[in-house]
Amino acid sequence: MIWIDTDMGLDDILAVMIIAGHRDISGISLVFGNAPLEQVRKNAAGACSLLGWRTPIHTGAANAILGETITPAHVLGPTGIKTRGARLPECPPVPESPAQAALCTWLESLDAPGEILALGPLTNLAILALSRPDLLTKIAKITWMGGGAGRGNQTASAEFNAFADPEAVQIVVNSRVPLDIVDLELCRQVLIGPDDLLALEASGTEKGLVLADLCGAYVDIALERGREKMAVYDPCAAAALVIPEAFTFAPGFVAVELAGTHTRGRTVLDQRPGVPPNCRWAMHADAPRVLSLTLETLQKAALS
Repeated sequence: MIWIDTDMGLDDILAVMIIAGHRDISGISLVFGNAPLEQVRKNAAGACSLLGWRTPIHTGAANAILGETITPAHVLGPTGIKTRGARLPECPPVPESPAQAALCTWLESLDAPGEILALGPLTNLAILALSRPDLLTKIAKITWMGGGAGRGNQTASAEFNAFADPEAVQIVVNSRVPLDIVDLELCRQVLIGPDDLLALEASGTEKGLVLADLCGAYVDIALERGREKMAVYDPCAAAALVIPEAFTFAPGFVAVELAGTHTRGRTVLDQRPGVPPNCRWAMHADAPRVLSLTLETLQKAALS
């Protein structure tokens, strides 16, 4: 069984779709990130309406451990999901259901450790680590899309999910729960362009046209910056759980810069010989296979 922690942007939705096609999802917890938490709750409700999800969804942290709320509104707009005109169905936000209580209940119920897929800031999981350390042995592994060993996307140094709550990342790392990190550099190996969406656009279904519009707007982020294709982010982390043989991980020691004027939120990866590892870092992906899984998932949803 798997639990998903997400800030419910478009790539999060695609990641949930990938997992839902291959694994049983026990629950979903929401966290601020792509948008403020209230909008994340609306996005989750709209995704449920469009895609027919029935998985229980719970409301988590609205701000970082130190109280800040950072969103990429300058890139994604106020909803956290860019559009060419279409939108997710307008729905009331998912009901208020505390994520911490639900996550603890799930972990307590497990006969064998479960997995967590984290797709946003790690605030909810840091709160869990601080408040219920006794439950951490019930987590077999956390797979997180976040961090970066190279160029950042929120700042020159930092990836957004890490920058939004670097203290939470360090708390999760310090918890010693097994951690697989799918970082920016890995995700930049898997690219999606306009031609990849032609079949989705041709599906002719209402659901397919909405997905094609939103995915097209997602690709537009790259096109507007002079690039031909857009990196596939959260679906890479989902794919690492569905087709693990398509990924190469290597052990490493990661620490988070918490105080640097220009480097706050940077994940510093140390893979020198003799340094004890505290995570596994994704080094390489079979990009065509990961992209194929993503596109097949979209097409299947469009025609369902």
